[in-house]
Amino acid sequence: QLCSLRRQLLWPLIPQRGYRGDSPTDSGKDMLEIPLPPWQERPDEPLDTKRARLLYESRKRGMLENCILLSLFAKENLARMSEEQLNRYDRLINEPSNDWDIYYWATGTCGHALGHWGGTWAQHRADFSLFSPSEAKPTPAEFDTDVMAMLREFAKNRNREQRLRQPDLEYLFEPPR
Repeated sequence: QLCSLRRQLLWPLIPQRGYRGDSPTDSGKDMLEIPLPPWQERPDEPLDTKRARLLYESRKRGMLENCILLSLFAKENLARMSEEQLNRYDRLINEPSNDWDIYYWATGTCGHALGHWGGTWAQHRADFSLFSPSEAKPTPAEFDTDVMAMLREFAKNRNREQRLRQPDLEYLFEPPR
């Protein structure tokens, strides 16, 4: 709520750049929405195949932040997750159509916050125009599960590990711990 309040107070002060399509006279004809196929549970998928697929899907997200977060989470957790947890993780990373939602839910952030970067306000003010005040939404009940709790705890990085890139794949050939 603090992030939401901060955005409401700061939003009128931030110069807006770019096209959002929210003009009252906008016809919306130039907007292109590509429908995603609906997520489907795979009840007959063997567990080894499911783990391998989820590992791949955790690494290939389309945005670097989630590639790093989810691939490291998958490395640490997929091998010991139950079948039910794997199904909830599968739904979490594949049903939402916006990867930023997953990132915000996992990290508890609401986009860029003041003081996040070095430099001056003028150098970063344009970055604020990329985010709308309503962008960070609470985690929907169907995704607010034990797996989301595990992902949130992982995202806190309590051990202060350096997480700048995805893990190498050599660990796949090591015996499970």
